[in-house]
Amino acid sequence: MAAFTSAIDAALGKWLTDTHRIGLTEYRALALLAQASDKELRVNDLAQRIGLNQSSATRLVSRLETKGVAVRDVCPDDGRGVYAVLTEQGEALVREVRESYEERIGELLRGAPVEVPHVDVRRLGDALRQIADLVTP
Repeated sequence: MAAFTSAIDAALGKWLTDTHRIGLTEYRALALLAQASDKELRVNDLAQRIGLNQSSATRLVSRLETKGVAVRDVCPDDGRGVYAVLTEQGEALVREVRESYEERIGELLRGAPVEVPHVDVRRLGDALRQIADLVTP
């Protein structure tokens, strides 16, 4: 499953970079910010949701700031919490990319035998069903 996910992520990341000039982790961060009720998340929370450590998340937010799609804001209550806040430009980018991103994921999954020839997708499907059986009450 890890090899499959890695291969799909690599193909998706290359497509995003070539098509929209944004990395996969950057897009995922922007999509999470867009889903947040006030278009902002603590950097710690963003890191956890994406699967990054604090240092990597800080660098990610810096890249997003450089691109003008997010800004940092300090929590007014305690001054220690730092938020990543989606800008209007970031929100527009998420809207622009979302549909084609979802379509590309579908294409990659439907084309998995070609995209990921080193992974037996039937065995992967069986493994996913077994996992579902384990976690479904």
